[in-house]
Amino acid sequence: MSDETWLVVGLGNPGPKYAGNRHNVGAMVVELLAQRAGARLRAHKAGASAESLRLGPMPGTRTVIGIPHSYMNLSGGATKGLATFFSIPPERTIVIHDELDIPFGQVRLKQGGGEGGHNGLRSITASFGTKDYVRVRVGIDRPPGRMDAAAYVLKDFSSAERKELPFLLDDAADAVELVVEKGLTDAQQVVHAPR
Repeated sequence: MSDETWLVVGLGNPGPKYAGNRHNVGAMVVELLAQRAGARLRAHKAGASAESLRLGPMPGTRTVIGIPHSYMNLSGGATKGLATFFSIPPERTIVIHDELDIPFGQVRLKQGGGEGGHNGLRSITASFGTKDYVRVRVGIDRPPGRMDAAAYVLKDFSSAERKELPFLLDDAADAVELVVEKGLTDAQQVVHAPR
């Protein structure tokens, strides 16, 4: 594949028990991207559900989307496996993940930087040997009161949040398509613009 191909990976934990968790918002965004493209994710030997498709306005940009089959803190193996299989470098890899440091309902884009205690990102950085991949950070807010962050991310969205969740997933999917279509800097100007 050409180096114009992008890899988009949505993080989460496998199985129905975790499907609605805040920690699974990255996987939810990839499922939405597949739905938008009329594609179905299929099991891939890299240890992920994945599909090759075109994202964005016609004719679209060649993109591989995937969700690791492993638990969150082992996300690096499948992500690196897909990147290697499709010959996609880290800097053309987009990782979608939940972000405690961003208010619920907001999406932020960045390349590189720290992992902020996120074990999925830590695993990907270790597997790639670099932090130089794009992150689509989906805001889930901080836990209320003294709730432990690890417990909070493994809880389902509240009923109030669930009403807003489709809009958040749409915004995150739009952000991914913008990065793929226009590049990170132009996408940041749109996504980070005040509303």
